[in-house]
Amino acid sequence: MDDALRSAPLFRELDDEAAAALRDSMDEVRVTRGQVLFREGDAGDRVYVVIEGKVKLGRTAPDGRENLLAVLGPGQMFGELSLFDPGPRSATATAVTDSMLLGLGHEDLLPLLTGRPEVARGLLLQIAQRLRRSNEAMADLVFADVPGRVAKALLDLSQRFGAASRDGIRVSHDLTQEELAQLVGASRETVNKALADFVHRGWIRLEQRSVVLLDLDRLRRRAR
Repeated sequence: MDDALRSAPLFRELDDEAAAALRDSMDEVRVTRGQVLFREGDAGDRVYVVIEGKVKLGRTAPDGRENLLAVLGPGQMFGELSLFDPGPRSATATAVTDSMLLGLGHEDLLPLLTGRPEVARGLLLQIAQRLRRSNEAMADLVFADVPGRVAKALLDLSQRFGAASRDGIRVSHDLTQEELAQLVGASRETVNKALADFVHRGWIRLEQRSVVLLDLDRLRRRAR
């Protein structure tokens, strides 16, 4: 079974036979870059696991401003909030790259949660981690300056999308400058200024929709 799928909270605690049976009950969903999977306010009745590519979760303010909540990659799951709290979607899910997902309807998932408490624990752990990250993001908006938030965002992206290169960690995030600014919660101009300063200091090197982290120690200190 695909490593990305096996690492997802739904599958992590299952034996091979149960995991294979669950995989067979899931639908394959392919989306192209920029395609919206569901919108904020839509009825939520499915959970998704990213197998290939990247998906972003975002919200739009009444005045049109956008906030990027998360960028998800292989092995990560989204849409589970509607399982425990039926209601409209709390965010819009959009493909950052051409992506392949597996979807599971709530009617197929609920019996699994009843029969296998360890799966429910895994999902609740993910929700708790997401709440913790949301609390950290709120605190960063209040207490951290933009360069510190940029450094923290780059380090976070590197944990999921980074690969060792000859001179550092190459992070293929596939985000536009505007999307990166939305992730940080600042204007594009301010984020670009912080990135230019990091380049000048020799901490990073910018490339097309990617960045090479050259000095992790200084970025970590700046993110504190």
